[in-house]
Amino acid sequence: MPRVIITIPEQNAQPYRFQLDRKVVKLGRASENEIVIDCGSVSGKHAEMERVDGGYVLTDLGSTNGIKHDGVRQQKISLVSGMTAMLGDVSFDFSLSEEELEILSNEESVDKTPSAREPEAQLPSAAVEDLPRPERESARKPKRKVIEEEPADSGSGFGMAILFFALAAAAFYAGISIRHEKETGESLLKAIVNKEEIQKEAPMSEEPKGVEAAE
Repeated sequence: MPRVIITIPEQNAQPYRFQLDRKVVKLGRASENEIVIDCGSVSGKHAEMERVDGGYVLTDLGSTNGIKHDGVRQQKISLVSGMTAMLGDVSFDFSLSEEELEILSNEESVDKTPSAREPEAQLPSAAVEDLPRPERESARKPKRKVIEEEPADSGSGFGMAILFFALAAAAFYAGISIRHEKETGESLLKAIVNKEEIQKEAPMSEEPKGVEAAE
């Protein structure tokens, strides 16, 4: 269990122990705190010790005299086994057992698992010059973008259009031919051929007779 020793000036030290799964321990002069510190330099709600992945942190809760480590006032202090912090004029000694240190170190290694690799950013020219020669040459090469070419389907579309119009014309001619054969009894093609032959055989118009001279 984590051990906290509170020492008020000119008083005996007061030790406290907590389970490792305890998330938050509040410290202050008020009676609702888990660790009550009866000292004028300590605020009613002075600080809290919080369990985080890999260890503990001590956080100031807006107290008058704050929390300090090595004489420097801080908002948050990462607690290390064997260290001493100050809450106002009161000493705060923190320690962990070997077993607890091993458990916390395993949590820390899991938390520091490297994340997925991010896309490489292009280096500035000045930074490229500082690279070894093989890496410098690689960095200078432009990145090629792969562009997928779309199949050229314009020719096939044009051919389909011609085929469509040819089929439409054939269907139109077939419809007219059937109708003409029903009405006249002969095929449309034969009628067209006969018409052309008649036009060729038509006699030429007679030349106008001359006017006789008057006697």
